Amino acid sequence: MGFFDKLKAGLTKSRSNVGEGVNTIFSSYDKIDDDFYDELEETLIMADVGIKTTDIILENLKKKVKDQRIKSAHECKQLLMDTIKEQMRVNEADFAFE
Repeated sequence: MGFFDKLKAGLTKSRSNVGEGVNTIFSSYDKIDDDFYDELEETLIMADVGIKTTDIILENLKKKVKDQRIKSAHECKQLLMDTIKEQMRVNEADFAFE
């Protein structure tokens, strides 16, 4: 198995872990509280998102939840997906290698 095949397999596994974990969280919690955020943090870290990226995602998510006055965990799911997508965006400058 070549490098790119290994990379693709690893990313597929991470995506699957995030998806399954997030679905479990959103089906297990009705309201957004500290336990909800703790479980979400653990799921993202266990899916190899990374500690720094997880912290940024959760910080942005908490701000959006507060700004939009969301109380239900189910309503928060799309916000999480949008927040993760925002974190994944790259600028052209990010590819400027010396």
